[in-house]
Amino acid sequence: MDIWIISAILFLTLYLLITEKLSVDLTAIGIMVLLVVSRILTPKEAIGGFANPAVITVGALFVVSKGMMRTGGVEFLGRKILKVANGNYKLALIIILFTVGIASAFINNTPMVILFIPVVMTMCCEFGLSPSKFLIPVSYASILAGTCTLIGTSTNIIISDLSVSFGYDGLSMFELSTLGIPLAIAGIIFLYFAAPKILPDQASPICRLQDSAHRQYLAELKIPAKSSFIGKSPNEIFRKDYPSINVIELIKKSFIYHPSRMKMAIAEEDILLVKGSLNDLVAILHNEELELPTTEKDLFLGAQKDAPIVVELIISPHSSVRGQQLQYTSLARDPEVNIIAVKRTNLHLTERQIHDVRLQTGDILLIWCLESKLEEIRSSTEYIVIEDVYEELVHKRKALWAIINFICMITTAALGIADIMTCALTAAFLMIITGCLQMRDAYRSLQGDVLLLIAGTIALGTAMQKTGASQLYAETFLSYFSGFSPTITLGAIILLTSLCTQLLSNNATAVLLLPIAISTAIGIGVDPKPFIIGICFGASACFATPMGYQTNLMVYGPGGYSFIDYMKLGIPLNIFVIVASTLFIPRIWPF
Repeated sequence: MDIWIISAILFLTLYLLITEKLSVDLTAIGIMVLLVVSRILTPKEAIGGFANPAVITVGALFVVSKGMMRTGGVEFLGRKILKVANGNYKLALIIILFTVGIASAFINNTPMVILFIPVVMTMCCEFGLSPSKFLIPVSYASILAGTCTLIGTSTNIIISDLSVSFGYDGLSMFELSTLGIPLAIAGIIFLYFAAPKILPDQASPICRLQDSAHRQYLAELKIPAKSSFIGKSPNEIFRKDYPSINVIELIKKSFIYHPSRMKMAIAEEDILLVKGSLNDLVAILHNEELELPTTEKDLFLGAQKDAPIVVELIISPHSSVRGQQLQYTSLARDPEVNIIAVKRTNLHLTERQIHDVRLQTGDILLIWCLESKLEEIRSSTEYIVIEDVYEELVHKRKALWAIINFICMITTAALGIADIMTCALTAAFLMIITGCLQMRDAYRSLQGDVLLLIAGTIALGTAMQKTGASQLYAETFLSYFSGFSPTITLGAIILLTSLCTQLLSNNATAVLLLPIAISTAIGIGVDPKPFIIGICFGASACFATPMGYQTNLMVYGPGGYSFIDYMKLGIPLNIFVIVASTLFIPRIWPF
C-alpha cells in the first residue's frame, strides 16, 4: 500500500513541477506534508532534508557568492573574461563554459557554478543579453566535467569505495578521463550551439555591478587634517582612483573657487563640492582622505548587529519639508542621520552649498544611518525610502579579502582537508566577519525556494527508499531486458541510473543501483567493471530536471527558468550521454 501512495505522491510532484500550478517552494512543502500525513515518514524524517549537507552547503554558497558580488571580486573576473573575449559575447560564452568545465573536473562544481552565475550576469549586462540563455549551460558544463576525474564529483568517489567493498578494483584518478573528456567536450560544444536557440529569452538583467550614467549625486566633502590631498590640485586628486567624481567648486572658508578656471591648492578644512557616482562617493568615505562636513563619524559598513545602511530618500508630494532649506530640516539636525549627497532629476541645483538647497518634490537625498533609525524614517510620511540603491554598492576595498576567502574555500575542498559543507560554512562566516558582507545581505542572499525544493526532494527520496519503491521500480525496469546482449543490458542500467538521478540525489542513486548493476553483470556472466563505470556516467546524466543536481537548482532562480526549460535542453543531452556511454564503455572496459 505504501508503494502505491509514494507512487501517487511522486506523479503528483512531477505534475506540479512541470505545470507550475504551484510554486516550487509550496510544492516542496506539500511533499513533506503528504509524506507525514500518509505516515510513510515520521515528522523527523520528513524534515531531515533541512539538516542534509546539500541544503547547508547550497545556502552557505549563496552567501559566499553574494560576498564575491558585493566586493566586486566577480566583476573583476567577469571583466577579465570579457577583455580576453575582446567584445565577442560568443567567445566569452565558450571561454566561460570551458573554464567551468576544466575547473569542475578537479574542484567541486557547486562553488564553481555559484561563482560563475554573477559572471554570466555581468556578461549579459555588458552585451544586453538574457541570462536565461546561458545559466543552464554553465550548470550542465560543470556536471559533464564531473565525469572526467575521480574527484570531479563525490558520486565517483562513493562508487569507487563501494566497488572495493564488493571485492572489485576501485577507480584511479584519471580512469574515467578516457571517455569523460570527449563526452564533456562534445557536450559543451552542443550547449554552445543549442542553448541560445532552445532556451527562453527572458528580460535582460538589471546591472547592479555598474553605476548607471544618470545616477550622479552632488556632495560636499571636507578635507581632514591628515588627508594626503592637502597641497594637491582639486582637478587631479580623484582622476586615478575615483574617476566618476568631478570637483565643481572648492570652498575655502567663505570664498568659493572654480578649479576649472583657477589654480588652487587644497588646504585643511577646505570643502569640495563634487558630483559623482554612488560607489565612488561611498568608497571615498570609507577611508580617511575625506569626510562629510556634518559628521565626525566614519562610514563603516561592517558586520555589527545594528549595521549602517546607505539608502535614498525621495521627498514625497505631501512632505512638510518641501520649500525648506536642507540645513533647517529635522533630518539634517538628527545626529543619527548622515546626509551624503543630493540629487535633483534633470535639473541643476542653483544653490552654492548643499545645506542651502531648498527641497522640492522628487529631490533625492543619499543618506547613511543605522538600520534601527531607518525603521523610524520609514514610518514617517515625509520621505519615500528607496533601499535598492544599497544593492548597487560594491565594496571594492574588501575585494582582496573576498577573493582570498573564495580561493581558500575551493582549495581546501579540492585537497580534501575538509568537506565542502565545512569549507562553505567557514567561507560564509569569514565573508561576514571580515566586513565583505552584512548580515542583512547574507539573509537576503538565501534563495528559500531552492533550499525548500532540495529539502522536499530529499524527503521524497528517503520515502522511496524506505518503502522499497525505488528497488521495485529498478527491478521491474530491468526485467524487461533479460535475455538481451550485455551491451543492451548495460544501456538499460545506464538509462535506469539516469532516470533515477533526475529524482533522487546522485549519491543515493549510486548506492541504490550499484549492487543491482553488479548482480546483473554476474547473472549474465560478464565482468562487472563496465557496469560500475556505467553507473558513474549514468548518475551524472542528470540534465532533465532542476532537482537532478544542486547546480541545476542554483540557476533556477537567477535564470528565471521553468521546469520545462530543463527538459527541452536536458533530454537531448541525457540521450547523448546515455547512448555514447552504452557504445563506448564496452570498447574501453571490455566485458
